[in-house]
Amino acid sequence: MTSSSVATQAGSQPASKQVPSYFRSKTLTAALAFLFGSIGLHRFYLYGMRDKYGWAHIAGIILGAFGYLLLAQTERTSLLGWVLAFPGAISLLAAFLSAIVYGLRPDAKWDAQFNAHTGRSSRSGWTVIFVVIFSLLIGAFLLMTGLALTFQTYFESQVEAAKTLSQ
Repeated sequence: MTSSSVATQAGSQPASKQVPSYFRSKTLTAALAFLFGSIGLHRFYLYGMRDKYGWAHIAGIILGAFGYLLLAQTERTSLLGWVLAFPGAISLLAAFLSAIVYGLRPDAKWDAQFNAHTGRSSRSGWTVIFVVIFSLLIGAFLLMTGLALTFQTYFESQVEAAKTLSQ
């Protein structure tokens, strides 16, 4: 093998992760992850419609919606509701985390991964910083709210079980 063929093989990406040759904005990607990340729009923007993780976001949020409705209907007592709500929560929190990770990635590293063949370079400004800040605020709030509701439901069920045992 020649050194150029080794370099080509080392620099090539797997077929499932090939990046389209158009320019991808870091700010737009972070904003898509923040606003529409739970349906995987940022993944489809970066990797195209064949991205399996983008479709996993959609499946997770649909399952989560059904789980949430079931929990609301049964006043948080349905085990199936909790199981179905979990993938939706993961999809939502992963979207906020993606916005933070994409927003904090240095422009040079972003361009090397996503814009190497375009001849253009990214110039992030304050917009991406605000997206990161709001992603952190809202993501942390949702995580803490989810944990509080989960623990509250668990302890309420333990109190009810103790009441039935004592009678």
